[in-house]
Amino acid sequence: MLWGTILLWIVGLLLLYVVVFTAVKDGIDKSEVGQFIKTNYGVKDNIVTVSDEEIEKELEDEFKN
Repeated sequence: MLWGTILLWIVGLLLLYVVVFTAVKDGIDKSEVGQFIKTNYGVKDNIVTVSDEEIEKELEDEFKN
C-alpha cells in the first residue's frame, strides 16, 4: 500500500512538472514581451559545437598541470 502511494505521488508530481513547464514556456513565447524580444533582438538558441579534439586537448592540458 505504501509503494502505491509513493508511486502515485511521483507520477502526480511528474505530471504537474510537465504541465507547468509547458504552460510557462508557451506563455512566454506567446506573450507580448516574448514577441517583442524575438522581433527586436532576435534571440535564438546558441548552439556551441565543440570538436572531440578540442575536448581531448583541454583535458590533457588540465591533467598535465
